[in-house]
Amino acid sequence: MNTIIELKGIGRTYTNSSQALTVLKNINLSIAAGELVAIIGASGSGKSTLMNIIGCLDVPDQGDYYINGQNAAHLSPDQLARLRREHIGFIFQRYHLMPDISALGNVEIPAIYANSKRDQRRLRAAQLLARLGLEGREHHKPGQLSGGQQQRVSIARSLINGAEIILADEPTGALDSRSGQEVLEILSELNQRGHTVVIVTHDMKVAQHAQRIIELQDGEIVADSGRRTTAPLPKMQKTPPVAQGYWQSLLDRTRESLQMALKAMNAHRLRTALTMTGIIFGIAAVVTVVALGEGAKQRTLESIKSLGTNVVSIYPGRDFFDDAIDSIRTLVPADADALASQSFVDSVSPEVTASDSIHFRSKSANASINGVGRDYLRVNGFTLVQGRNFRDDRNALQEVIIDENARQSLFGDFGVEPLGQIVFLGAVPARVIGVVQSNQDSAPNRIRVWMPYSTVMYRMVGKTTLSSISVRLKDDVANEAAVAAINQLLTQRHGVKDFMLFNLDKYRKSIEHTSMTLSLLILMVASISLIIGSLGVMNIMLVSVTERTHEIGVRMAVGARRSDIMQQFMIEAVLVCLIGGVLGILLSFAAGSLFTLLAGGMLTAIYSWQAAAVAFFCSTLIGMIFGYLPARKAARMDPVVSLASE
Repeated sequence: MNTIIELKGIGRTYTNSSQALTVLKNINLSIAAGELVAIIGASGSGKSTLMNIIGCLDVPDQGDYYINGQNAAHLSPDQLARLRREHIGFIFQRYHLMPDISALGNVEIPAIYANSKRDQRRLRAAQLLARLGLEGREHHKPGQLSGGQQQRVSIARSLINGAEIILADEPTGALDSRSGQEVLEILSELNQRGHTVVIVTHDMKVAQHAQRIIELQDGEIVADSGRRTTAPLPKMQKTPPVAQGYWQSLLDRTRESLQMALKAMNAHRLRTALTMTGIIFGIAAVVTVVALGEGAKQRTLESIKSLGTNVVSIYPGRDFFDDAIDSIRTLVPADADALASQSFVDSVSPEVTASDSIHFRSKSANASINGVGRDYLRVNGFTLVQGRNFRDDRNALQEVIIDENARQSLFGDFGVEPLGQIVFLGAVPARVIGVVQSNQDSAPNRIRVWMPYSTVMYRMVGKTTLSSISVRLKDDVANEAAVAAINQLLTQRHGVKDFMLFNLDKYRKSIEHTSMTLSLLILMVASISLIIGSLGVMNIMLVSVTERTHEIGVRMAVGARRSDIMQQFMIEAVLVCLIGGVLGILLSFAAGSLFTLLAGGMLTAIYSWQAAAVAFFCSTLIGMIFGYLPARKAARMDPVVSLASE
């Protein structure tokens, strides 16, 4: 006789506070493959605990338990799950079906954990339901089925993996007499097909359908009727389900976990929405701050760029407050020529400043007169809107370029084009050859004009030295190295350092640093909202684990590994955060547009896919980190305690 279940000296004691309660005492029991056994006893006799140990849901404190020759008393939780998945099928008094899944889906669950191919497990589940009289009701949810039909779904679920051992815990306890009789007939039929059936019941009428009755009292076997017949036991030909590859199996289990996560979120929509709120606002705040910070930085850099971030201005004197500035050797046009010959220099403009009135017909206004070189417009990034630039800046030609403010003030009332017109700068006549676009920060009442530096030097101010020199560096030149080279060149030419260098690149770097500091500060404040939202995710997942304790127990009973349970809740946490992250990014776009509108275009949010990707990654990471503890708690639950929580 082939023994499939063997218990040797099994004992089980539970500790409640400081009291120890011994439920099973020195149980010795052997059950042959193909037997139909009933275990009976009064409430508290230990029969349910014995069934849990036989079903690998519980582990004895002492003794050995062999199933198919393998000692299950010393196996790990995942190894016990494999035994339940491959060799044992459970039929419970309360059915323990997933209420949000169809009958077909409930039957499939053990096969998913057994890595069965999807199409084959679906076909087998449908065949089992049809064989048990549920054809046409495969897609009904448990709430749409009667008690007897739900118990049949439970029986089909126990058979999906071809279990040799069927454990039925009070299988007729919640059924009427007719349905109960049908279930007992199904169990007898399964036994005749070779399944080893163990029925746990307190009803002697139910027990009498078995070939062998074992009675428990106070945790001990007090009676064992033995087999009623000597006829050979039926042998079961187990056909193992066709397994699929690791990755396809992982995909199936992930799909199942994803579906359950969506159903759990849908069942508690308000709670899920409130949980997402913290993530949504946290991600939106972070992305918006980054976008606004980038917009502010780009706008500032554009403003500086209009002044020339790679422009070095040179002034006479050791510093701006040098009292002896007029007595030391000053800048001369030859210095500008020497600088223009350097390989790192793009263009140079000598400069002389003056101020006087500008006249055209009856119109007159005060003007800032700048004597410049012909490369001045390139050096400083000015744009001609009309006319041309100077062709010669050395021969004191009487030409002038005006800005748009001058054009409006002097020529607007006369309705004439300024090009070719003669204006007077003090007593010096000059022909207008071009119009420069005014800067955005230029005051409307400020008039600026430009003449060749030689014209201003010889015809207006009467001196041979320059007020300053502007040097534009090439774009691929290191700014600091170029400034050092300029400093060395002029010092060699003058024999003393009697000049000052003013470099806008320092201001650019300072503004970038300040902008980054402010962005980080605001980002840290925004992150507080994200952290609060993350704690909300962990809290709600802990609540979800508590609410779904029974579901966890059912999944473990049908063969789910700890990793399967952990994956279930990790996916749910990550899903909540991912949806919250996507909504947060969308909210950020709306907030950025609103800020731009309220700022009147002075502030623009600049978004990048990198920022969105980082936000998406952060939301995923939050789900993984803050979902880990709840998922770990769920995976480490005691299957027996979980099943009893209904």
